[in-house]
Amino acid sequence: MTMILYGISNCDTVKKARRWLDEHGVAYQFHDVRKDGLDAARLQGWIDALGWEKLLNRAGTTFRKLPDAQKEGLDAASAKVLMLEQPAMIKRPVIEAADGVSVGFGAADWQTRFAA
Repeated sequence: MTMILYGISNCDTVKKARRWLDEHGVAYQFHDVRKDGLDAARLQGWIDALGWEKLLNRAGTTFRKLPDAQKEGLDAASAKVLMLEQPAMIKRPVIEAADGVSVGFGAADWQTRFAA
């Protein structure tokens, strides 16, 4: 299975993650969720694997700009709708690899997980 890195091309964390993969010779495909889209079934797979709470980027500008009424009382269904409508609300990067799905970038973790 080819590793796929999902993110947004102008995201600083995604840039760091891609640079790390390139520098360590780790093969991957990049999928820009804003430009290339994200289907509901794939997002549901991530939610099933990681939980919607871990995927929803509450610290991001897009989430913070939401009306308070929309932020309160979030559940899996409403969070999924938000993430599909505005992919910037998904924490980044999301990695699909042979050993499963993960979210976020950490050089030490990735060294253990991906470096050959």
